[in-house]
Amino acid sequence: MSWLDYLDPMLQGAWITVQLTAYSTVFGALLAFAAGTGRLSRHWPIKAIAVAYIEIFRGTSLLVQMFWLFYALPLIGQALGFDARLPPMVAGVIALSANIGAYGAEVVRGAIQAVPRPQYEAALALNFTPRQTLWRITLPQALPEMMPAFGNLAIQNLKDTALVSLITIADLALVTERIRNLTQDSATVYTLALLMYFGMALVLAALMKLLAARVGGWRAR
Repeated sequence: MSWLDYLDPMLQGAWITVQLTAYSTVFGALLAFAAGTGRLSRHWPIKAIAVAYIEIFRGTSLLVQMFWLFYALPLIGQALGFDARLPPMVAGVIALSANIGAYGAEVVRGAIQAVPRPQYEAALALNFTPRQTLWRITLPQALPEMMPAFGNLAIQNLKDTALVSLITIADLALVTERIRNLTQDSATVYTLALLMYFGMALVLAALMKLLAARVGGWRAR
């Protein structure tokens, strides 16, 4: 077999990797905003939930989280009398999203706290509601500060998707390993995989830069 014969199955695996990255990055960003703002809440139950989520998912291994969702949760559900099995893709997306969300929450918290205090005092003087303050004062100033860190997290998330191969998802990492086992052509197969991951990372970095430019334009308005 030539390297051209490896491309089709590896591109199919790369497409699965792209889907995992897209879904988990979007859901992870939503979790990051929820947990990051929740950690700053004046209501202690909301703050406690946010802190617990952040510390648990930052303090444990992503691989163990993924194994727990895919292998342990169904056993717990079975013991309690209900079906808690998750499709591999769902388990992978949940684990990746929760992990990137926990790290992103600290980015959100830091960016919000970096907004100068007089800005909030001005919003209070104008009788802005908390929601108006968030959308008109806080986010336009905090979002541009978040974007470089979120870009790094998104690229790290892309690389972390390789772990889903261990819960039977046929992503680029698993397809690469199957082809290597079949052909024993390790140098060619792993070089192609490396180049594919690098190409996806370049595209993702470019997309994040475009998004950062759009966010910067929102702030300028």
